[in-house]
Amino acid sequence: MSSLPDTSRRALAAALALCAVGTAAHAADNWPSRPIRVVVPYAPGNAGDVTFRIVQQELEARLGANFYIDNKSGASGNIGAEDVVRSAPDGYTLLLGATNNFVTNQYLARLRYDPAKDLVPVTVINNAPAVIVVNASLPANNLPELTAYAKKNPGKLNYGTPGSGTAPHLIGALYAQSAGIELVHVPYRGSPPAVQALLAGDVQIFFASAGISTVAGHIASGKLKPLAVAAPQRLPALPQVQTTAEQGLPDLVAGNWWGLAAPVGTDPAIVQKLADAVKAAVAKPEIARQFEKLGLTAVGNSPAEFGAQIRREAAVWKGIIEKADIKAE
Repeated sequence: MSSLPDTSRRALAAALALCAVGTAAHAADNWPSRPIRVVVPYAPGNAGDVTFRIVQQELEARLGANFYIDNKSGASGNIGAEDVVRSAPDGYTLLLGATNNFVTNQYLARLRYDPAKDLVPVTVINNAPAVIVVNASLPANNLPELTAYAKKNPGKLNYGTPGSGTAPHLIGALYAQSAGIELVHVPYRGSPPAVQALLAGDVQIFFASAGISTVAGHIASGKLKPLAVAAPQRLPALPQVQTTAEQGLPDLVAGNWWGLAAPVGTDPAIVQKLADAVKAAVAKPEIARQFEKLGLTAVGNSPAEFGAQIRREAAVWKGIIEKADIKAE
């Protein structure tokens, strides 16, 4: 090319650029043409599995391709996330991660990937606002009463979680910092044993942050009391339970969301096409109702909105984690 006149070189470069754009557009137009792997970085049966299976059939109908879940658990979800980061950015490998995969894990342990640089946000499928539940024997029937009781009994209230560095652990730290109280963290190996400990009275508080499926039956039976929803609006599944803002703690807004991401370098047109399909799927009344029954709220935001959300929440949780000196297991 160096032997060509300047005008010829510029013309050839422009033609090559147009060709590249056309090829990329053609690739996006033809996507998807084979099954898409969705890596869920936790064991089978988790909230991510449930979340995706609710929208899976609608996504397959809209995009004309099959999706399949690949559970790759371990290291607080980091093993599965690393698998996606190392995958080809062709739109056929996606990460269905929770808040910790995109936001908090980077402040709890040294990662071998950078979620801000190695993953492309696609969309948040749904959000699970935290529900603060207590053992029925605890003499508190709302959030102010719980806070007052904690202040009168510093260090005597225990809250159970699925483990150190998990969303319920961080939400408990946020509540303690927001209310100016002292709580004792008791980690368990998963939410079910933490809930069983709550029922037995071994711990007094639990922050349900993966929907209400693990506590709904116990709330209905009267064994557990829901005191607050850590969200701007009340949950349709628990309409009688006031929000934290309604009860004087507007900064206590937290939970856990499930979002899709792709390896960095994935064609933006593919990312947008997928985000549009998810947005349309979660807007369907029947899908939104399924989420609501589980204590989840449908989202379906844009890639840009998802990216902004990650940056905003990362700044908040970094300070909370550092102040509480939280480390992952």
